[in-house]
Amino acid sequence: MHTPLPVRAFCAGVCLAAFGTPAFAQSAVPAPHGPAYAQAPAMDATVTGRLLPQLEALLHQLLREKRGLTIDGVPVFDSGDKFLPGKIASGLSYLLLAMPRGDPRLPEYLAAYRDIADLTVGEHNDSWGIYYYISALHALKQAGLLDQAVRPETLAALRERLDWRRFVDAKTLKLIDLPNNYYGVAFSVARLRYLLGWEDAAASEALLKRMLDHYGTYSGVYGFADETDGDGRFDRYSVLLIGEIAQRFIETGMEATPQVKAWLRKSAELMLLRASLTGEGWEYGRSIGAYGETAFLEVLTAAAKLGVLSPQERDMAYALSSRIAARYADFWLDPQTGSVNLWDDGRRTDAYRGKHRILGENLSLARQYIYTNAIWNELGYRRRAASAGYAAWLGTLPPVTLTWFARGAHDRALLTIRDGAHVIGLPLLNGGDGQHMNNPYFPVPYAAGMLSGSADATYPHLVPRFTLADGSVLMPLAWFRDVKLVRQGKRTILTYRLDAMDRMGGKDSVADKRVAVETRYEFTPGGIVRTDRYRAAKPLDIRAIDMEFASFSGQPVVQGGDIRFGQGEVTGFSAQGLDRCEARPASGAPYQAPSGPFATRIACHSGALRLDKPLILGWTIRYK
Repeated sequence: MHTPLPVRAFCAGVCLAAFGTPAFAQSAVPAPHGPAYAQAPAMDATVTGRLLPQLEALLHQLLREKRGLTIDGVPVFDSGDKFLPGKIASGLSYLLLAMPRGDPRLPEYLAAYRDIADLTVGEHNDSWGIYYYISALHALKQAGLLDQAVRPETLAALRERLDWRRFVDAKTLKLIDLPNNYYGVAFSVARLRYLLGWEDAAASEALLKRMLDHYGTYSGVYGFADETDGDGRFDRYSVLLIGEIAQRFIETGMEATPQVKAWLRKSAELMLLRASLTGEGWEYGRSIGAYGETAFLEVLTAAAKLGVLSPQERDMAYALSSRIAARYADFWLDPQTGSVNLWDDGRRTDAYRGKHRILGENLSLARQYIYTNAIWNELGYRRRAASAGYAAWLGTLPPVTLTWFARGAHDRALLTIRDGAHVIGLPLLNGGDGQHMNNPYFPVPYAAGMLSGSADATYPHLVPRFTLADGSVLMPLAWFRDVKLVRQGKRTILTYRLDAMDRMGGKDSVADKRVAVETRYEFTPGGIVRTDRYRAAKPLDIRAIDMEFASFSGQPVVQGGDIRFGQGEVTGFSAQGLDRCEARPASGAPYQAPSGPFATRIACHSGALRLDKPLILGWTIRYK
């Protein structure tokens, strides 16, 4: 049995608290927010004192149990996680890299790494897993440990298997059934193969050009990457991707181009607009929750490293990064299981990050904190508490910002409203490629811990769903035109029109021009009003209209068409133009957000009608 690595090997004397103790929470905030941090601890203290011991415990469990490893009931080697071997290699490399070279136990750990490499070398390992593995080998080589950590015959097999050609056509350089962000993965693998002496620089140079050309093509003049080939899906990854690309330059010792820095600056600005005392992350789209927070971390750390932030912005980015790290330890890590919790206690994530990937999610999240913390340490922030002026700086951020993603045949944009402690985002985009029907992509307001969608869920959250007499199902989701923003004192008014509805049922959005709509949003302190005006191209029979609102607020009281809540940040909701609304307890997987379960489900309904004149529908939300 392996002896656990002492915490001091990771902590270097700065550990402040045992794993699982929310020692850094300065003021309690009800779930699902988690703690707020009036004064955040040094990021290095959180990472070395709390996150790394948690990672260490999982890795030692792996060394003991090997293929029999089970975490919170999940047999990890039978899970089908196609990135797992690479993530294991990456995680275990931190055990070796953290140990002092003179430590007498180092040979034991090197032997353990060799055993695990032999155990996993034949496992299926795809794309991101290839990158994680080869990145670990490169780091071990730089530390002078590679020849001792991997047997020659195993290294020879890895040289063959860890190849970008496994997911890129070598002749055309086109990705094989993968989304655009994998160009960055392919370039990284090719560049690291070159640095390991496994191939010349030609492939990495060609893939670098392809990656940057592709990013330029699908980010357009505004600099944010469309997740699809021009269909208009701009989500967390659209803002994160340039941070990942910048990190590949940093990791492999390349000078970032001026264009990369310019793109990175745009993403950093949008991330800083979303800064908060709680360290909560990206509010809409897929793979948010814990990954919505590390997206901020990766972009802002790269921006600091590459010098695209002002000195004050860099200090504030570090203050936010410190809060994100503390939140990971306080909120996302479960001291009972020793694992990150993305799936239980009412939390929900998309199927891509299902619980079958529990070990891999622990390892990849830990890696993001480890490498970003190392960069902040290099920049002089080791053991430094976050700026005491952070809360005051939050008050200087603009209350309203409209960020454009694309304009032309259709408009794509993100409205950001800062109202007190709330950061509200209203995305106007097309979910595209299987996401358009999922309500985390709907054109409705999202705010961490207050207004949220549910991963992979299709219930009509704050958007009416029209079921026509012929069985077609239409929703106003995708085809935005003439987006306009007006500020009138404390009122913010955003308007747009859709000349077609989105027909539900297929993987991609389908324009149905039988119904058009003009939409108006009005934001005031503590209130949001949406008003829709629907018109039919010719008289149209509708079987039913349904709309729902899943809320974290509880104790609803229904008074006619108005619903008031006795508990929670949302204090009231009312719908306009629908026949009736009912408030029910929210239950079941669809009614769970990334950060926790909803308390109340409001279901509104209208029966059959003939759409032969304008139909006005809408709702009002009031909040603290």
